[in-house]
Amino acid sequence: MSARNLGLIANDSKPGARELVAALVSEFAAHPVALHLDRRAAKLIGAEKSESESELAAHCEMLVVLGGDGTILDALHALGDTLRPLFGINLGTLGFLTTVGASELASAVQAIVARDYILSERTLLKVEIVRDGAAILSRTALNDAVASRGEISRLVRLNVRLGDTVLTQYNADGLIVATPTGSTAYSLSAGGPVLDPGSGVFIVNPICPHVLTNRAVIVADSTPITITPADESPDMLLTLDGRVVQRIERGDTIRITRAPQRLPLAMLPGVSFFDVLRQKLKWSGAAF
Repeated sequence: MSARNLGLIANDSKPGARELVAALVSEFAAHPVALHLDRRAAKLIGAEKSESESELAAHCEMLVVLGGDGTILDALHALGDTLRPLFGINLGTLGFLTTVGASELASAVQAIVARDYILSERTLLKVEIVRDGAAILSRTALNDAVASRGEISRLVRLNVRLGDTVLTQYNADGLIVATPTGSTAYSLSAGGPVLDPGSGVFIVNPICPHVLTNRAVIVADSTPITITPADESPDMLLTLDGRVVQRIERGDTIRITRAPQRLPLAMLPGVSFFDVLRQKLKWSGAAF
């Protein structure tokens, strides 16, 4: 029987990354798997052979990501349309996307080899920018799409429609459209709710709205969301997961829908989203 192909993506800027890449290579060598390294992982240990993230996704059944939540997001945006299960091993504190710490390296390898893990299917946003009738950008995002003011420090006006229905015009620093996965990211800092990853909804959350009655709205993820700058609004920026940046001009339309594909995140059995939530947000129960 041929060896299973697994890919390893590493964040080489993290302290201890070299030692952990070497440890992972050693651990997997004891099992019938073929471990393929991305360029940063290979460079850390001086391996000659390496591949890009998209090349790994083309022939590996799972990608092990060594870093933090940000490394998971970087990997997602590098993969394009070929998504594979991602198993995150955190080099720092426990993350929302990387729920296994470096101290659990051996047990993580055992779980991967034995396929003793749970796949949490995460909803993705499909984000398009339409200019003069043509899409000039079409990308996916795991956490959020954020339309915000650019270099000029002034409020922007955004007209928002949910399907065929007008929601409102926001006068704010910007607007966040977040998935349930992204509810613990920027949207949470902007006062949004925490959502169960499988809740099947999106959050439409204004950033510092001028009208105090404007609050986050939760909509079904089957609802198309359309955002257009008001005529008097200055040029803005669109960011996806804090990474992809595109300037939004007057007359542009931002269309956000649920992407047809989902991202499978691998998690160890017995570790729930709410276990992670309590630890990350330091919820300890009653304060007396």
